[in-house]
Amino acid sequence: MTRERGGRPLILSLGGINMDLVTFSHRLPADGETVVGDRFVTYPGGKGANQAVAAARMGARSAMVGRVGDDMFGPQLTDLLRSADVETDAVGVTAGTNSGIAVISVGESGENRIVQVLGANDTCGDAEYDAIAALLPQASALMLQLEVSIDLSIKVAALAASQGVAVILDPGPVRSVPDEFYRHVSVITPNETEAQALVGYPVTDMRTAAPAAAELLARGVGSTVIKLGARGAYWADGDGSGEVSPFAVEAVDTVAAGDAFNGAMAVALSHGQSVATAVRWGCAAGALSVTRVGAQDSMPERDAVLALLDQ
Repeated sequence: MTRERGGRPLILSLGGINMDLVTFSHRLPADGETVVGDRFVTYPGGKGANQAVAAARMGARSAMVGRVGDDMFGPQLTDLLRSADVETDAVGVTAGTNSGIAVISVGESGENRIVQVLGANDTCGDAEYDAIAALLPQASALMLQLEVSIDLSIKVAALAASQGVAVILDPGPVRSVPDEFYRHVSVITPNETEAQALVGYPVTDMRTAAPAAAELLARGVGSTVIKLGARGAYWADGDGSGEVSPFAVEAVDTVAAGDAFNGAMAVALSHGQSVATAVRWGCAAGALSVTRVGAQDSMPERDAVLALLDQ
């Protein structure tokens, strides 16, 4: 369903809002090893917030639903979302709790390791449900991740599905997904690690992505999109399946590439594009994001994504 105001679909994101603490080094340390890094930076992040920014950069009206703590990071995170043209009326503050934090190590080739502390993200509840309920009549899509309560996510997914709003689930970070959740999901978008956790066997390429996608469809989702990073993506729905080749870019930081993918894909679907076309939009946005350092800072603008698609 496409619901637009002034040509701009409303995309909702219920999920994590984090401050990312990022170290860069020539390689990542082995267990028990200390590696001397090159530099340290802080970036606004969180999968929910990243995807909200990605949707806004793609030209949608984007609204974030979530919570920050009453620490030094809370006001910074909210202000940065607003500066990215994301609506923050539904971002609450949890007293006595830290904002979400992600500690990220990035190696020379762009690979990363992440430790996340959910903080205020884990306190989302009735207020966020009410905010989603109030916004859904205007919305084209609801983007969910697994950085807030699973029970809350299932409730809002069921409500959105009942109103014909597309529910796009990014099942990360890896957590158990109850069977009932799948039935409310329009599109599920795991990466290789998340897909393996969901189906119980390695998913590393197009060949292994095909049966994994079929299994997730059998659980009740409308469409499955498995993000394979530098190998592109595999998609499947009730009408067919296909592979989307990657775009050739030089990666400097792969953090949040999947969030760029989801934001762009949500906007494409909200404009009535097919799943296959929406996945191409996602692959293009993800490719552009890895050419820049940071999470929200790396989310590409719509014109750049469309230009890459035309090449």
